[in-house]
Amino acid sequence: MKLRYLGWAGVEIDYEGHTLLIDYIRDTSSILSDVRFPEPLRQGNATAALVTHLHSDHADPAALATALADGAPVFRPEATPGSGDDLKWTAKAELQFRELKINTRIIRCWEWQDVGPFKIMSGPAVDGLGDPQCCWIVKAGDKCILHAGDTINHGYWWSLARHVGQIDIAFMPINGAVVTLPHLQPSSPFNATMLPEEAAVAAHILGAARVVPVHHSELNRP
Repeated sequence: MKLRYLGWAGVEIDYEGHTLLIDYIRDTSSILSDVRFPEPLRQGNATAALVTHLHSDHADPAALATALADGAPVFRPEATPGSGDDLKWTAKAELQFRELKINTRIIRCWEWQDVGPFKIMSGPAVDGLGDPQCCWIVKAGDKCILHAGDTINHGYWWSLARHVGQIDIAFMPINGAVVTLPHLQPSSPFNATMLPEEAAVAAHILGAARVVPVHHSELNRP
């Protein structure tokens, strides 16, 4: 298994001539940046993609449409319930997925699936803004990684450790963003993603051999 950082929260997993993308984006306007992120190694031929949630800094349907092989699936969490302001941060991705006719699939937590040479499982995560979110566990060969998305600290770490077993690398958000938005009022003074110390404790509970921080360079540095 070879891993490659694709910027912000994006990760590419390469194994036996196949690539799997997690939270790959090309449009960086949502993180107030003009940085140019790397393209996947097999642009237009990726086997599948995983999306932890549908905020635009983690879900870029246009980028995925270009990166994926024809008909390749995008695994994602369930749609945000409600209407109006409830959908403020997810409606754009939902619309683009439909317009681009991307093969999206929703899988429930704790269900393993085979995608090419990869075994994937959706695990629980908790979004700091109230939208559906998941973490992803990927196994290839004798290696296993976990991508925690944008989660805040929660109580599922022990269950994840029991279900997954060995985790070689855990990608964990560490910027501890505090968010004030017009449609989320009154605002909360608490962090909407994990702080570095929370990520460290979570990784310890998971028994991860190594931790790779995400959300730590382009914006909101810890």
